[in-house]
Amino acid sequence: MKQVSQTKKQMSSGSRRRKILPGVFVFVSLLLMVLPLEGPVSSVKAVLSYVFIPQIRAAHETVEYAKGVSDTVQELLDTHRENERLKEQLRQMQLQNEQAREIFKENARLNTALTLQAPASWNGVWAKTAYREPSQWNSVVVDKGTASGVQERSAVIAQQGGQPVLAGVVVEVTENTAKVLLLRDEDFSAVVYADPSGEEGLLTGSGAALPKMKYLPLLSTVKEGETVYTSSASSIFPAGILVGKIAEIERTDGINSSLTARVEPAVTAAAIQELFILTHREETK
Repeated sequence: MKQVSQTKKQMSSGSRRRKILPGVFVFVSLLLMVLPLEGPVSSVKAVLSYVFIPQIRAAHETVEYAKGVSDTVQELLDTHRENERLKEQLRQMQLQNEQAREIFKENARLNTALTLQAPASWNGVWAKTAYREPSQWNSVVVDKGTASGVQERSAVIAQQGGQPVLAGVVVEVTENTAKVLLLRDEDFSAVVYADPSGEEGLLTGSGAALPKMKYLPLLSTVKEGETVYTSSASSIFPAGILVGKIAEIERTDGINSSLTARVEPAVTAAAIQELFILTHREETK
């Protein structure tokens, strides 16, 4: 009986608490609504709202989570921007290194060019290649013109291995530029001779093919591998300038009045960067 009595008391106490709790909740809610939003009351109200209203607590947790996500996204964006900035700096450094290498190469070429031993009777100017037609390699435009004494039909010399090499002839000239026709061009021609045979012929360009050395005597003793130089019979080029080597003697069936040889130039169009243009050739006494 005593146990039953205690059980009834506990149930009665629990029933009273269940009845009291809604009343307390209503009281607290009214209190939150009535109290002003100033000073310490505002803080107390915020705490009570957080404790007794689950939606406010859930919203607070959501805001905190969103804030954490926002911070993470901002960090990723900052990292991405820093990465792009470093990539741009790397590209700039690579470009500067490439430019420095080209400057070193050009300085090396110019130092070699300064050692070119030109005869005392040669007067001229050094010019740098300013433009090259991408679709063809038979002519170049250089950065010297009439202001520097360059004229049409001026001989143009390159340098290869520290010695003068035939490059071409000036065909067009302005005040500050000149167009140089290279010896591979079909309109180029020069009187040359082969050494040691001494046979003379007319060198003409053949476009993409090797230049031809025409009008060699049928009984000529010229052979493949002989060195070709400009002849003293030339009206434009000084004698003794290296042209190249004989690569092939063309022999055709039928009746021919002369032989033709193919000449491998000593310098290629792609290797031409700086050129020496003769501005005046004094007659030797």
